[in-house]
Amino acid sequence: MKTQEIAQQLVLGSSSVYRHELLRRLQMPFEVFSPEIDETPLVNERPDATALRLATAKARAVAAVYPDALVIGADQAAVLEGIQLGKPLNHMNATRQLHAIRGKKVTFYTALSLFNGRKGRIQARLVASEVKFRHFTDRQIENYLQKEQPYHCAGSSKSEGLGIVLIERVVSDDPSALVGLPLIALVEMLASEGVEIV
Repeated sequence: MKTQEIAQQLVLGSSSVYRHELLRRLQMPFEVFSPEIDETPLVNERPDATALRLATAKARAVAAVYPDALVIGADQAAVLEGIQLGKPLNHMNATRQLHAIRGKKVTFYTALSLFNGRKGRIQARLVASEVKFRHFTDRQIENYLQKEQPYHCAGSSKSEGLGIVLIERVVSDDPSALVGLPLIALVEMLASEGVEIV
């Protein structure tokens, strides 16, 4: 990076350890700050629109604490046959979600925002990942949930962990998007802010 870019702090607005791990791949220094925002979808709001709105809201919330930084916000929504699958939060809901998605296709919309506090400029991008799930058994569902406990993952599918065994196929322009942080899009966004990574 150029000298002037090093001076502008990079902040990831997320509590997800998996997003932290993805961002570390770019081998550049960054801070982490977890924003506290209401993630409830608005009435009649499309899942992809919800994800974009929340990613932007997270970036802006963190920018209020780091006003001179480049702030990354991200969010994800899972959609099965037009219905949004939220975070299950408990074992019973996760079991229901996994029963519903087995053998079917689920679209994961991963939204990414980059807010440049120095310039007051925000970029936002949406990356879709189509996931075809295997015809896993009830026993596999129970074993997976006991081992992984993906209760804070949209659709109960933690592909960055043991959940990968539930998946038959993934179609996406960005393989990192399904985990929650589309790095290909992020590299392009950072470049437009003058940040050269290599």
